[in-house]
Amino acid sequence: MPTPSSPEKILKQYWGYDAFRPLQNEIIESVLEGRDTVVLLPTGGGKSLCYQVPALMLSGTCIVVTPLIALMKDQVEQLRARKITAAYVHSALSKKAFRSILDNSLYGAYKFLYVSPERFRSKEFIKYLEGMNVSFMAVDEAHCISQWGFDFRPAYLELKEARGFIGSGKQVIALTASATSNVLDDMIEHLGLSEPVILRKSFERPNLNYVMLRDPDRRGRMLKALNRIDGSAIVYTRNRRATVDLVKFLNQEGISADHYHAGLDFETRSAKQSAWIDGKSRVMVATNAFGMGIDKADVRQVIHYQIPDSIEAYYQEAGRAGRDSLESWCTLLYDDGELENALTRYEAPP
Repeated sequence: MPTPSSPEKILKQYWGYDAFRPLQNEIIESVLEGRDTVVLLPTGGGKSLCYQVPALMLSGTCIVVTPLIALMKDQVEQLRARKITAAYVHSALSKKAFRSILDNSLYGAYKFLYVSPERFRSKEFIKYLEGMNVSFMAVDEAHCISQWGFDFRPAYLELKEARGFIGSGKQVIALTASATSNVLDDMIEHLGLSEPVILRKSFERPNLNYVMLRDPDRRGRMLKALNRIDGSAIVYTRNRRATVDLVKFLNQEGISADHYHAGLDFETRSAKQSAWIDGKSRVMVATNAFGMGIDKADVRQVIHYQIPDSIEAYYQEAGRAGRDSLESWCTLLYDDGELENALTRYEAPP
């Protein structure tokens, strides 16, 4: 794959953009200089480009660590659509497919190889990894490395050791849209980052309107919000049964809706996600299993049917609205009892 000579030329050739967003260029330069880099950008801020562009300028394969199969699939499909070689390995692959992808990786067949953090527990994978020409490692959703994060994954804690398998001195870029100072400290410590460059953008999203509504008739209020604002929407609820019940209610009211939660098999989740992205269903009613890494710019509203587990979770989920920078709405529904419980949950541990 012939490589243009500058980040700007790569951006134009593969993505069709004339200029980077604020801070993207500085992040890319840091990676190209071989420095460990921590990236804090708001949801929809273009984090993926920050490792994809430099990877296309460097020799070898970029190892991308990401927590969800759906996210891997989405990213790889987008790269392939741009004629960029990419693959992913996950637990749903057959042994034959797994080995075929990794055999090809040894010969430099892919610029990007997406893996879950648990993959580094496999001795077979590590053996392959040690034989690859790795450019650098990108750790997406890096807040998962911290017990302070909303989606803690123990395998993230082992990525510090994984650095030794990609080659001496290879840089790591850690990316997140949700990190308190405590989470940031955890990320640096558990990834073994050496004097990292920390680059962050203001998390303010001026196109988003935030609304909190106390109403005992949450179904009615949700319906009013969906009828008032046209366009694609996400409704978040805290349990699986509610996703099914609310979809039945919305469909009866003439609103095209589907449900999504972690209890569904991979093929079902993928089909539901694709239908929603393609506009075949207007509203996705989901638990917090839905949304990470989803590339849909025209979500006009995100409704929280209940108060989420943490402030970080709320920011991450609400931030999936309005990625196209057009006016969008984030509505939180609650009652007094739930608000009191949430305030207790939000208190940081001593």
